[in-house]
Amino acid sequence: MNISKTKKRWSLILLLLGVIVLLALYPLPPQAPIRYYDRQSGLLKTEKVAGEKWLVWLYNNPVGEATLWALAKRKVVSSVYGSSMDRPSSAKKIQPFVEEFDIDLRTAQKQAFSSFNDFFTRKLKNNARPVDTSSTVAVSPADGKILAYANIGHSDFIIKGYRFDLFSFLSGRLAQKYLDGTLVIIRLAPPDYHRFHFPVSGKVSPVTRIDGDYYSVNPLALRKMAEIFCLNKREFTIISNPLFGDVVMAEVGATMVGSIVQTYSGNFVKKGEEKGYFKFGGSTVVLLFEKNKIRIDEDLLLHTLRGYETMIKEGEIIGVSY
Repeated sequence: MNISKTKKRWSLILLLLGVIVLLALYPLPPQAPIRYYDRQSGLLKTEKVAGEKWLVWLYNNPVGEATLWALAKRKVVSSVYGSSMDRPSSAKKIQPFVEEFDIDLRTAQKQAFSSFNDFFTRKLKNNARPVDTSSTVAVSPADGKILAYANIGHSDFIIKGYRFDLFSFLSGRLAQKYLDGTLVIIRLAPPDYHRFHFPVSGKVSPVTRIDGDYYSVNPLALRKMAEIFCLNKREFTIISNPLFGDVVMAEVGATMVGSIVQTYSGNFVKKGEEKGYFKFGGSTVVLLFEKNKIRIDEDLLLHTLRGYETMIKEGEIIGVSY
C-alpha cells in the first residue's frame, strides 16, 4: 500500500513538473518594438534591449511571472548578481557588450577596466558632456531616454495609459507640493553612461531612502506593471533653487542594479556636478518640479504626448524657468 501511494505521489510530482516545463516553454506573445526619438538627429529609432527575451519571459509567461515574484525582484538576487560584476572575471564581458551595443569609449577617462562594474560606472572626460551654466536653464541629470509631463494634474497621473501614484512614490506629505507640478523621467538602459548629475544648482537636503523591490524599468516590463516606479527601491533629495523652487531628484533601482551610490558631499551643489552612480543594471532618475517653475522644451513634451521617449545626454537643456 505504501509503495502504491509513493508511486502515485511521484507520478503527480512528475506530472506537475511536466506542466511547469510546458508552461515555461509556452510561446511568448509578440512584443511591439520600443521606439524612441533621437534628439540629435530627430529620427525615430528602435531600441536594442539587453536581455530582451528574459524580460519578455519574466513579465508575460506564467512561470516567468512566478519566478519574478519569488526571485527576480528580490534585493538579494540583484545584490548577488551586482556583486559578481565586481569580480575581475567579469571583465571578459566588457568587449562583447561594447560591440553589441556600439558603445563609444573614446569619451571615457580610461580604456582599461578591472571588472564589468568598473566599466559600467566609468567616468567621462571633462568635456564629454557640456553643461549650460545659465541660471535660468535646467539640464538632464543623465544619459537616457526621457518622458516629460508639463502638469501632473492630480496624484493618479496617467503615464502611457497607466496610473502613477505620486503619494506612493514619495511616501509622505511631500507629494502634496507637486500635485500640479512637472514630472520628468529619465530611463537609463544598461548600455548608457550610468553616473547621474544635478540638473540645477542649489542647497540640497539629506538623502531620503525608501526600501522596495527591484523590478525592471524597461518599457517591456512597464507595459505589464506601471506601478513599478512606486514599488522599487528609491532614494531622493530636494534641491532648493531660487528660480526652480524645490526640485525633487529621485534615483530608482531596478532588476540587477547592484546598488545606488551617492558620491556628492556638502549641502550646496552646482548644476552638472556628479551626484552619484548606479552599479550594473537599468535604472531611472525622476525629477519633480513645483507648479509653474519650469517650462519644458517643446520637443520633449511633443514626443511624450505621442507616446515616445526621447534619447537625451547628460547636460542637455530640458527646460527653462518661468
